[in-house]
Amino acid sequence: MSDISSTSKPVIVTPGDPAGIGAEITLKAALASPIAFVAIADPAHMADAAKKFGINIPIHVWQKGTVIEPGCLTILEHNWPAEIIPGKPIKENSLAIIDAIKSAVSEIRSGNASALVTNPINKFILYQAGFKFPGHTEFLATLSSVRTQPVMMLANKFLRVIPTTIHNPVSEIPSILTYDLLYKTIVIARQDLITDFGIPNPRIAVCGLNPHAGEQGALGSEEIDMISPVISQLLSEDIHIDGPLPADTLFHQEARDNYDLVIGMYHDQVLPVVKTLDFNNTVNITLGLDFIRTSPDHGTAYNIAGKNIAKCDSLLAAISYAENLSQTRGKYTQINSRSIR
Repeated sequence: MSDISSTSKPVIVTPGDPAGIGAEITLKAALASPIAFVAIADPAHMADAAKKFGINIPIHVWQKGTVIEPGCLTILEHNWPAEIIPGKPIKENSLAIIDAIKSAVSEIRSGNASALVTNPINKFILYQAGFKFPGHTEFLATLSSVRTQPVMMLANKFLRVIPTTIHNPVSEIPSILTYDLLYKTIVIARQDLITDFGIPNPRIAVCGLNPHAGEQGALGSEEIDMISPVISQLLSEDIHIDGPLPADTLFHQEARDNYDLVIGMYHDQVLPVVKTLDFNNTVNITLGLDFIRTSPDHGTAYNIAGKNIAKCDSLLAAISYAENLSQTRGKYTQINSRSIR
């Protein structure tokens, strides 16, 4: 890493799919964010978007190593090869979307940026350009020098959750959900809660897979055969963990006061809860990487692209998380005088 001061190491924001709401929310966030960030963007496209949306904001090209001025949009130039039509993604821009993500990670590795925030992509369009990953999370794991299992966390001020399996059909979950997968997910999550969130001894609650956590095998055996053995092993390693617990009684306020993180078994067991508690400010965070990555927890929103009604709340929250997590990781690294992993 280079010797650029922390004040001149901004968060770097990728454009996502240019046919979505990325440009709009990035412009709005640049006006509202107290945290310096650089947007990877096409200058002409952003200028046109700002004019269309009535956003009066100076647009500057990033001078690496300098402090970013507030109230302006600072960009790392990135050109789109094809026309951008709001709400209508085209495959001709797919490689440029992927290249923007790679470029952002490269700037972090070079010491020019502190953390990554990714605007939403449409993986189905990217598949047409040879993209072979289920989503951002898995792709970013290949750009990390640390070859660990990537873990997806959703977080807001009320709750942090992790689904052990992510974008899988419900019918496949029992076969995908293994001892090793659950064990590694929890270990990686605990490590990042310590290094990035500054929680010295994280309290982790683990859901069962079946209703009422299986009711001693009456409603399913996964809790007995797999989940409980993982928890027993982690307890023997002095990890503060509890479960398997019934998901239907785990998320009310009194219960939430007793843990720092919930590990769910599948996507819709935990994500609807965290989004219901604070939809606009929920952030997607990738754990297990050697760089910080956050993202707004919404999609490309093609249906409202170009209409000047998209809210930048989740992007602002993602930028704030990225800045805070990178600072906490930096302090942890300095205090321990060793590599994070």
